[in-house]
Amino acid sequence: MMPDPVLHPCRRTLLRLSLGLLALPQIARAEPLRLVTLFQGATDSAVALGVTPCGIVDSWSEKPMYRYLRAAVQGVPHVGLETQPSLEDIALLRPDLIVASRFRHQRIAPLLEQMGKVVMLDEVFEFKRTLALMGAALGRQPQAMELLAQWRQRLEQLRAQLQARFAGRWPLTVAVLDIREDHIRSYLPASFAGSVLSELGFAWTPAAREARGVSLKLTSKESLPVVNADLFFVFQRTDSPAAQRHYQNLVRHPLWQQLQAPRDGLVWRVDSVAWSLSGGILGANLMLDEIARAAAT
Repeated sequence: MMPDPVLHPCRRTLLRLSLGLLALPQIARAEPLRLVTLFQGATDSAVALGVTPCGIVDSWSEKPMYRYLRAAVQGVPHVGLETQPSLEDIALLRPDLIVASRFRHQRIAPLLEQMGKVVMLDEVFEFKRTLALMGAALGRQPQAMELLAQWRQRLEQLRAQLQARFAGRWPLTVAVLDIREDHIRSYLPASFAGSVLSELGFAWTPAAREARGVSLKLTSKESLPVVNADLFFVFQRTDSPAAQRHYQNLVRHPLWQQLQAPRDGLVWRVDSVAWSLSGGILGANLMLDEIARAAAT
């Protein structure tokens, strides 16, 4: 008897998602579904699937909606904040489907279920699962699977580019640093950006691998050695002069200058929306765009 074939890890992931989606009921109707998205990654995923929601929540920055999504959702009504959506506004939109976050919206789930079918996601940044579940619920599973296949292909191409760029040093260890007004937030492998970097094949320092949660908060420059790595991805809010000043002071500090990435000139500035706030397949692809551009220089 021939042994069972060994599936590539990415194909195993797709297979698990597909099997889980078989049990997810779809809404059958001739006209387009009226969709309300209650977190950023759901709005991103809807646009990626070619669906224009009838209601969305405000973005975290670049309000009222991230620039990369504005053209696709121009004129779509807003239903408040991700953390506090307006139930009255949602009800007035008469949605068929509401995509929500268990962490954000579990408390109001019974009320949402009275307005339409609810798909509740456990994690807002698990963008591949969000895409697959929404594809199934919207009757666009083939499109979701194609987007995931394209994602896998892009990862393979970019990984080869990085391996060629860094040769014997690959895989590099990385740190993702959000420079805020009064502290530094270092994102871990479990974060949105961290999951993408791990898929690309980047490595993590022991401190990052052993830490729990999605980020570490560094409140003093003396903590900088904790994030020492071969390559830094750095961003901050462009609308915050205080964060800009903090970064300028930081790069002049002797402890910063002694870290591996600054010493080697491997501090890559990236966009905060794509890396921290987008939470969807389109945002993840923007991350790959920025990495590819930086690796080509």
